[in-house]
Amino acid sequence: MKKGILFDLDGTLWDSSKEVAISWQEALKKYADMEINITMEMIQSVMGKSMTDIADILFEKYDFDTRRKLLWYCCEEENNYILRHGGQLLNGLEDTLRELTGQGYHLYIVSNCQVGYIEAFLEYHKLGNYFDDFESFGGTGKEKAYNIRLVVQRNHLDRAVYVGDTQGDYLAATKAGIPFIHARTGYGVVEADVPYIEELPQLPKAAEEFFCGR
Repeated sequence: MKKGILFDLDGTLWDSSKEVAISWQEALKKYADMEINITMEMIQSVMGKSMTDIADILFEKYDFDTRRKLLWYCCEEENNYILRHGGQLLNGLEDTLRELTGQGYHLYIVSNCQVGYIEAFLEYHKLGNYFDDFESFGGTGKEKAYNIRLVVQRNHLDRAVYVGDTQGDYLAATKAGIPFIHARTGYGVVEADVPYIEELPQLPKAAEEFFCGR
């Protein structure tokens, strides 16, 4: 039986809000010398939303075409910045990934980010060997529930669980038809009675209870 654990990225595996805010601030200044103040708190407030939703929120005073142009320029600069600087891994991340793969679980990432963002995370922090596959909003142009189902199907998983930190993650997993574990490590709360972890090193035990208890 092939068992998979799918992860959200931001707030679940790492916190890149500081680096994203810096890169967007720099990008906007280079793009059109725009004085738009992008803070870490602003980035944290939109983490988990699709890239187009983020543009509509942060650049709401601009017309549609300008919002999209700003978004894609900022995303390109963000990927380049993260490739050089990385982000803040959550405590115990690599040890947890190593333990999970040692227990026979197959690991995946499904995020609402642009193409290149997951790749930059894996490349800078040298974590690619722990993950079998990943998918993003930028890769398919589809919502997270679609991408969760896609990863489950194309990797022929018999059983799977999604681990995320927000209500949106929970709703996406539910819509995709797979169970959810709330990582209380990140940016949101989940208004549902679901299994949860307070920190990543608790995940191997939670995964064992989930897969063995069902």
